[in-house]
Amino acid sequence: MAYTASRHQNADNTRNLFVEVAKQGAINLTTISYTEVDQDVRRILDSSTGIFHEDFQHRSQPFIDVVKQVRSTSTGTVTAAGLESQDGDQAQVLVAVEVKTATNGAPPPQQARNWRMRISVQKVGDGAKVSNVQFVP
Repeated sequence: MAYTASRHQNADNTRNLFVEVAKQGAINLTTISYTEVDQDVRRILDSSTGIFHEDFQHRSQPFIDVVKQVRSTSTGTVTAAGLESQDGDQAQVLVAVEVKTATNGAPPPQQARNWRMRISVQKVGDGAKVSNVQFVP
């Protein structure tokens, strides 16, 4: 019984890790400020792996330039998240995020936008990282 309980606890811990990493990944992707965009992009790259990391790294400088040019600030808040599927050391997590954005440095009344993402997460060492992001209609 102890072995079974331990195995279930490990599985629960892995599922929780995948969901938490996906939630943090969604926040990282949606919380960007023109005053700290270099650090924001570094945070995204540090928490990602694989094709997503490579693609984002290639697109990061134009992204940084645009954010600075329009003086954009966005703040994301996770409103819901759940494990969609898991296959060994990889998982798909659905994450709903509310995002408020302001541009040109002016804080107009911010209309919140709701986004849904399917975030792929992959175990890396003792932790996990975002390996892909798809926006879900």
